[in-house]
Amino acid sequence: MRGNRSWSAVGLVSILLFSGPGFGFKIQVEKIPGQAEEGFIEIHGVGSDNFSAEIWEAGRLHFLPEYRSPLIRPKWDGVFRNIYAPSVVPRNDDWRVFYGAWDGSDRPNDRLYSIDTPDFLTFHHRRLVIENGPFIHVCNSHAIPWEDGGVLLAGTAYPVENGLNKPIVFTSPDGEAWNGEPAGVYTASPKDLIPIGGYPGFEQADNNGANVFLEENGKFHFYFFNFKDAGKIHHAVGGDPRRLEYQGVALEPSAIVNDVKRFEDEGQNHYLMGLHRNGDRLFYSLSVSPASFSPQRELFTHLDESDLYIVALGWVTEGNRLLGVLYGAGASPALNRNRIFARWLQKKIVLVDEDGREHFASWALGPDRQMVKVPAESKFQGTVKVYGDDGVTLLGETLLPKVGSGEILRVKLEE
Repeated sequence: MRGNRSWSAVGLVSILLFSGPGFGFKIQVEKIPGQAEEGFIEIHGVGSDNFSAEIWEAGRLHFLPEYRSPLIRPKWDGVFRNIYAPSVVPRNDDWRVFYGAWDGSDRPNDRLYSIDTPDFLTFHHRRLVIENGPFIHVCNSHAIPWEDGGVLLAGTAYPVENGLNKPIVFTSPDGEAWNGEPAGVYTASPKDLIPIGGYPGFEQADNNGANVFLEENGKFHFYFFNFKDAGKIHHAVGGDPRRLEYQGVALEPSAIVNDVKRFEDEGQNHYLMGLHRNGDRLFYSLSVSPASFSPQRELFTHLDESDLYIVALGWVTEGNRLLGVLYGAGASPALNRNRIFARWLQKKIVLVDEDGREHFASWALGPDRQMVKVPAESKFQGTVKVYGDDGVTLLGETLLPKVGSGEILRVKLEE
């Protein structure tokens, strides 16, 4: 089936083409007006589908690196620039990204910040949220929705007692006023620290870099790491995030946990854990129980020298979809010159030209767009193949309208 629609104002023609029989999906490819980067064809409508436990269990995941590398840089107005530990909270019509940083500050003290985005293409309302106060550092942010429109924000405070790191918690009914104080920047205090009841040796534990909450049916699951007993992810539970009781080890052996999210697939809950080792790759673990996780597996490795040392990660979600992952990383082994990078879980699009050459996306542009590199000033026709989030399951194919460098396509799938 074909259809034509023209935009006389810009002299462009949109060609709608659909896949033939034999596929599970009808593929619609529409050429739309606009300007892609020279040397690329930009393709919209390629974001991930609902969570599929099958592709995670198989380890077949089509992640594309963000074209803007890094995605978020430190501010330039101060002389200390080290930004990492992203944690993403979805809201009704946007996302709020919390992160730990020296965000262009005048002193090298970790504090907690946030920035808003409607689409991970533009960002606004960048601000300091939590001051370090009596601590040298308050960092390793992990945030989840709290009650109705609020935020639960966890972090690590250092030093506590004998030079140790301990978990610290802040709650807000609106994301602006924290721990019962008026709206504005909140200064951390020892009263904001939380204990882990029943955890052996908590007073002497060094709980650095892992303060992860998961709320489920009024219960708060808390995942943490003790550097004095490394290689284990510990699990605590409470009806109040400030009153937690130790449950046991959730994963061993393990890297350092930074995020856990719950998804549903075919009526079954699945829990996805993200981990790192301050090294050149990330890991994940999947489970059907929040208390015990399967052995961790490699998620992906670094791109180049700029993200060689990966120090933190945060899943990006929308409803029952995992869109991608933000991660803090840098080129310095001292781990003090980090930036925030991104990878996006997307469908795999292959453009096949008249000569049978296949053109693949090399970059993503936010969670729903990808960029296929083509020869400059090229124009070609052929076919489009659309694969699922695993990069191997062919969903359908159809004819490709004549398209070339600097132009934009939009893909739509219908069952």
